[in-house]
Amino acid sequence: MLDVNFIRNNQKLVSDSAREKGYDVDIDLIISLDEQRKTLLQDVEEKRRRRNEIASKMKGGKPSEELIKEGKDLKTELSSRESELSELEKTLKSAIAKVPNIIFDDVPLGGEECSKEIKVWGEKKKEGIDHLDFATSRDWLDFERGAKVAGAKFYYLKSDLALLENALYQYGLSKVLEHGFTFMTVPDMVSSKILEGCGFNPRTSEQSDEYYIEGEDLAMIATAEMPLTGYHMDEIIDEDKLPLFYAGYSACFRKEAGTYGKYTRGLFRVHQFNKLEMYAFCLPEQSKEIHEKILAIEEDIWQGLEIPYHIINIAAGDLGSPAAKKYDMEYWSPVNQKYQEITSCSNCTDFQARAVNCRVRRKDGTIEFVHTLNGTAIPLARALVVILENYATKDGKLKVPKVLRPYLNNREEI
Repeated sequence: MLDVNFIRNNQKLVSDSAREKGYDVDIDLIISLDEQRKTLLQDVEEKRRRRNEIASKMKGGKPSEELIKEGKDLKTELSSRESELSELEKTLKSAIAKVPNIIFDDVPLGGEECSKEIKVWGEKKKEGIDHLDFATSRDWLDFERGAKVAGAKFYYLKSDLALLENALYQYGLSKVLEHGFTFMTVPDMVSSKILEGCGFNPRTSEQSDEYYIEGEDLAMIATAEMPLTGYHMDEIIDEDKLPLFYAGYSACFRKEAGTYGKYTRGLFRVHQFNKLEMYAFCLPEQSKEIHEKILAIEEDIWQGLEIPYHIINIAAGDLGSPAAKKYDMEYWSPVNQKYQEITSCSNCTDFQARAVNCRVRRKDGTIEFVHTLNGTAIPLARALVVILENYATKDGKLKVPKVLRPYLNNREEI
C-alpha cells in the first residue's frame, strides 16, 4: 500500500497513476478520513494524558468525589473514543488499500494493446502440434477424470508427461540455484493479512481469483509470491544482508475469473498448476537493477529450452495493483501463430513491504521499507504446452530438449 502522507502530498500523481491502471479511487475521501483520524487521535491522546494525571493524583491519599467522578466519566468517554478511532483507522486502511502502486515513468500508457515490445529472440516456427490433442492421444493427460473428481479445468498428468513436468521443474531449479537463489517450499494457504499485503486488488469483484477456505481466515495461494511476500513480515533486516533472493515452489490455485476472451485451451489456463517463482527483497536503490536481473534469468531459462519469445514492457492499463513496472515474456506459439504469455516479472517497489511491515535498518541506524520483486521461473502446466507445441512430431513422438535430457535418463525422445 501507499503511505497516506505520500498520497496527501502527491494527490494528482496518485490519482493519475490509478486512472492509468484502470482503478477508480477516491483521494478526497482518503484525505478526509485521515483528517478525521488526526483530530480524533489528538482527542484520544489528550484524554489518555488526563486519565494518567488523575491516576497519579489518586495515589497516596483520598481523592475527592469530583476527581473520582471525572475519572469514571473519562474512562467511559475514552473507551468510546478509542473504539471510534479503531473503526476509523480500519476504514482509512481499507480505502488506502484500494489505491494501486505508482507506475514508473517508462511504463507505456494505455491498455493491453499499448504494451511495447523491447526484445525478440529466436526463430519463429511456421507450424506445430496442438498440445491437447497430442497429450490425450498418448494418454498422458486426463481432463475428463479431473473434472469428475474436482470440476472443469482440473486434470491428471500421467506417465511421461508427468515425468516431463518434473524434468522442467528440476531444470528450472538448477537455473535459479545457479543464480544464487535460496530454494524454499512454501505454505499453499495464506491469511487475509498476507493476501491483502500482497496487493492483489482486483479492479472489480468479478475478477477476484482466490479460493477461500470457508470458516477460516485462509485462502489458497495463486502464486508462491504470496507466502514469500509474508516471509519477512514485521521484521527489520540489516542493510548488509540485502538483497535476499528466494525461489519458492508451490501449487497455485486460481479461479481464473475475468478471463473471458483469453486463450484457455487445455493446460494453458487451468485452476491448479505447479510453479517455481523467484522473489527478491532489496534496498530501494537496487530494485531497478534487480528487476533486469530477474528478467535476464527468465531469458536464460527459456533460451536454454530453445523457445522463441519476445519481451514486452506492460502498459499501465494491464498492470496489477502492486507493480510499478512489469515485463512479460511471451513465447511464439507455432500452433496459434502468435505470441502467448509464459512468464512475467514485476518491481513492486515498497508497496508490498509497507503493507506487511518489512523494513531495512541502514548502517546509519535509519529505518525504511525494503523493495520487493517477483518473477516466474517455470510455470509448469503452461511450460508443458510450450514444449509439446515445439517438440512434438507428426509421427507421435516428442523430442526431448537437450537441457531436459539429464532429468529424463538421457532419453532423446519419449
